[in-house]
Amino acid sequence: MAITEDAAAIAGELAHLRRAIHAEPEIGLHLPLTQEKIVAALDGLPLEITLGSALSSVTAVLRGGVQGDSAGGTGGGAPVVLLRADMDALPVSERTGLGFESRIDGTMHACGHDLHSAMLVGAARLLSERQADLPGSVVFMFQPGEEGHGGARFMIEEGVLDAAGERAAAAYALHVASAELRAGVFSTRGGPMMAAAEALGITVHGRGGHGSQPHHAADPIPVACEIVTALQVLVTRSFDIFDPVVITVGSFHAGTTDNVIPDEARLQVTIRSFSAASREQVREAVVRLVHDIASAHGLTATAKFRDSYPVTVNDQREAQFAAEVVTDLLGEDRYQPQPNPMAGAEDFSYVLEQVPGAFVMLGACPPPVDPATAPFNHSAFAVFDDTVLADGAALFTELAVRRLNR
Repeated sequence: MAITEDAAAIAGELAHLRRAIHAEPEIGLHLPLTQEKIVAALDGLPLEITLGSALSSVTAVLRGGVQGDSAGGTGGGAPVVLLRADMDALPVSERTGLGFESRIDGTMHACGHDLHSAMLVGAARLLSERQADLPGSVVFMFQPGEEGHGGARFMIEEGVLDAAGERAAAAYALHVASAELRAGVFSTRGGPMMAAAEALGITVHGRGGHGSQPHHAADPIPVACEIVTALQVLVTRSFDIFDPVVITVGSFHAGTTDNVIPDEARLQVTIRSFSAASREQVREAVVRLVHDIASAHGLTATAKFRDSYPVTVNDQREAQFAAEVVTDLLGEDRYQPQPNPMAGAEDFSYVLEQVPGAFVMLGACPPPVDPATAPFNHSAFAVFDDTVLADGAALFTELAVRRLNR
């Protein structure tokens, strides 16, 4: 049977798994319930399974039946392809009204990682059925902690890229979207696919006093306000518009009442960039700007970065290969080129820094909802269509089979 037919045959089981994961979402690096479901779903397959030490990851290796020398690997042995799915949820209170909605208060699979996990389980089943004909190995990377915890970095440190004994020659990841793309449509691009993301905390240190006598205090609020506006000028006057940078101050906290000058003002900032050069430049420029403005007013300030992800850069050849596989497998109407990078961030970027590969989007907006107006990923109302599970599993499988044979 064709891969698409085999995938369709297990679609119901994949939907059942996806809904079970969705109902019990977990956040961060430690996902014991999710890990247990994944391991159970892989039971009986001819896989070498390793559980993570620093996080609740699952690494499964499928060794093909045709092992031998090949130019596809990096060390002269049989080639290796890595397929990745993230498993963690978000601190969001679900409001979809689905029959299988989250049973854990304040936690929701609002970014579709439950679908990713189920699709990768499906690929493991489909590829296991084809084990005898595979001229290499497949590594299945089930990863916690994508949402700001850098789980991919921890899995790399624990050896996921070399889990088959040979460094992966290519790596692929799928990500569903509850809006923008209609259900079943795949999209990717060569080069930058997702932005680098920096979370920056700024504290302006002043000296509190009475609101009626500001000359006896050192007011941090106007200094913090000046920093907010200067950050926007920094973007428009220091960076190439064709290599964009986005700076957003999402939180500004200072003071407790109208007649008290506070001791400090605090800002929370997100910064997005699309090249390594701009990322390095903006990190240096922002810190310098914050310190210089505070100093000009006789105050001090601290600027600390946290939760940073590098740019997700697709290999040009692998992105083109993924697009060709989609059209060959599912039809030309199922592929839509991604014209510009997305301003979201992804820790699959850490994998793509070391292994050529592609990060591919998959529309999962349930018909007849209009993708242009549907709630997007991370919304409490985001809904993802189970019908895309078979297509995702099939694409994962076809990518691995063709890449190992290339």
